[in-house]
Amino acid sequence: MHYWLVMPAAGTGRRFGSQLPKQYAPLLGRTVIEWALAPFIADPQCRGITVALCAEDELWPQVAARLPAITTVAGGAQRSESVLNGLRSLAGRATEQDWVLVHDAARPCLSGEDLARLLTQLAGHDTGGLLAAPAADTLKYAPAGTVSAVERTVDRTALWRALTPQMFRLGALRKALEAAHDAGRTPTDESQALEWVGARPQLVAGSAANVKVTTAQDLIVASAILSSRQRPGTERVMRIGSGFDVHAFGPGDFVMLGGVRVPYGRGVVAHSDGDVILHALCDALLGGAGLGDIGQHFRDDDPKWRGADSQGFVRGVIAMLEERQLAVVNADITVLAEAPRLGPHRESIRRTIASLLKVAAECVNVKATTTEKMGFLGRGEGLAAQAVVLLKSTL
Repeated sequence: MHYWLVMPAAGTGRRFGSQLPKQYAPLLGRTVIEWALAPFIADPQCRGITVALCAEDELWPQVAARLPAITTVAGGAQRSESVLNGLRSLAGRATEQDWVLVHDAARPCLSGEDLARLLTQLAGHDTGGLLAAPAADTLKYAPAGTVSAVERTVDRTALWRALTPQMFRLGALRKALEAAHDAGRTPTDESQALEWVGARPQLVAGSAANVKVTTAQDLIVASAILSSRQRPGTERVMRIGSGFDVHAFGPGDFVMLGGVRVPYGRGVVAHSDGDVILHALCDALLGGAGLGDIGQHFRDDDPKWRGADSQGFVRGVIAMLEERQLAVVNADITVLAEAPRLGPHRESIRRTIASLLKVAAECVNVKATTTEKMGFLGRGEGLAAQAVVLLKSTL
């Protein structure tokens, strides 16, 4: 069999408590939405993926650059509108009888076993259905809908928590959602729309570990679940990389060090902004990942990098690492120069590098030394930097 995936991802995640929408929150070296997409990208039965995005979404292109080709459509104000737009975009590619799976962008912990169970159990079903988990907690009913006095305890025996993916025929699901919208009704999931037109979706037992990220605390749970899936008896790969860069002084009145503009009576001779710290750091990161050196990826004879901000180089390298499930543990950086003095700018440099590497500030160390007046550095002809990083596997 084969199927198509539609993923609504137009939400802003107001309850998440972050400037980032929850689908773009970092999680073990990837974003939440990358984890959510991963099982389907890896499944040869998936014919194509459509993601419904908010019109103002500026973060998706960064994620899409790390993924295979994925179709996008405009999302709606409600989840059901986003799903409907995704279904309509399949016209001409899929038939009315093709299966469509709808999966939340904020569910990063779907296992391959659960996906396989859903596909197997529903393959011959007339309507389709959804993954669900039996309600495990005692349920209380409070009619005000907020924290208030309990009116009664609800019998949980027959209650299930709806999960995703939910799996239905393309034509039937599209018509059910269109009927709901025409009637001014907003279903909270795809199954409810089918129920409103008289269908009886099938429940397929799924794992309670298929959590939905709604608050920042849910990320802790998701991280623990994903980490626990590491193969027994294996250890995470740790890699060390080192980098070195040097630039001669030239005309100017400042130098860039670690993404910070440091006033000085001279500048540096460079094709980009000549940030020796960030250039050495890129080489260390690339070396640890076995990806060559900075010159292979950001050539110093390419006009598009003329005067470039080296922070963009670091972000690009971090994206390469994340694509390979690698993350930074810590970085140790040494600047070699008679001048300028690093002391007044050390903490700003440290914080900037930590942000670029997506680690806490205490995981970055920045220090400086001289060559005791020896050599070209000792004569004040230029400056250099050395970086050492430790990388870890995120799987």
